[in-house]
Amino acid sequence: MTSDQAEHGSARDPDFLRAARPFLETYASYFRAEVTGFERLPEGGPMLVVGNHSGGQLPPDIPVLLSAWWRERGEDEPIHVLMHSLFIGLPGIGSLMSRGGAVEAGPEAAEAILRSGSILVDYPGGDYEVFRPWNDRNKIDFGGRTGFIRLALRTQVPVVPAVSVGAHESVVVLARGEGIAKWLGLDRRFRVGVLPLVLGPFGIVPPGIPTLPLPAKITVELLEPIDWTGLGPDAQDDPEIVQACYDELTTKMQDAMDRLAAERQFPIIG
Repeated sequence: MTSDQAEHGSARDPDFLRAARPFLETYASYFRAEVTGFERLPEGGPMLVVGNHSGGQLPPDIPVLLSAWWRERGEDEPIHVLMHSLFIGLPGIGSLMSRGGAVEAGPEAAEAILRSGSILVDYPGGDYEVFRPWNDRNKIDFGGRTGFIRLALRTQVPVVPAVSVGAHESVVVLARGEGIAKWLGLDRRFRVGVLPLVLGPFGIVPPGIPTLPLPAKITVELLEPIDWTGLGPDAQDDPEIVQACYDELTTKMQDAMDRLAAERQFPIIG
């Protein structure tokens, strides 16, 4: 482990990634995945890649993006993904994800990754967005969360929007179940704000139980980087600037999502 890895708690292992990539490529091929826009990226980090989170209990957007990234730019490039503590804490699975570059979500770890010159992938919508209902499948919905905006301003790094379409057609989310989650106190105990109902091949699936994903085609487009460095790091403390940056990013991402969704002929097979 390098000193930078020790600083932000990463166990990322490029040799492990080289061995795992063929399996992730096979998984991504199930969704006929296509990732474009690599030519728009800076040559190296630091950069903050911000994506819309889709796909329910087993979101395919992360392996689709990362397997394509490693194929295009190599496994040695230091790229990390913020993940919920529940996933990082899973016995066996959490350690494998950590070797793949996953880091427990938190402002200190996120800032350390960017200041080390690495690349950070963040899905700020989290559980709220990944379980948005079917009718909102083509909607960018970060739930008003702006911590990642302040992070980008504070660290003065470019922001690369990663817009994904199709991953949320691999499941049918009937409802987020926010009221039930709050009533059970899941938001206070586990930082989980939803208790979703998902329709699977054999009926409605209880919360947290994986279901067989539908073979929807997934398309991801990396957009032009957004540069807010001219605003200065102190802009993170100005709510109006933070909101303006949030609106700029989400508008660009929604415009791209509308365009990509319009190119799809049918859900599932689009």
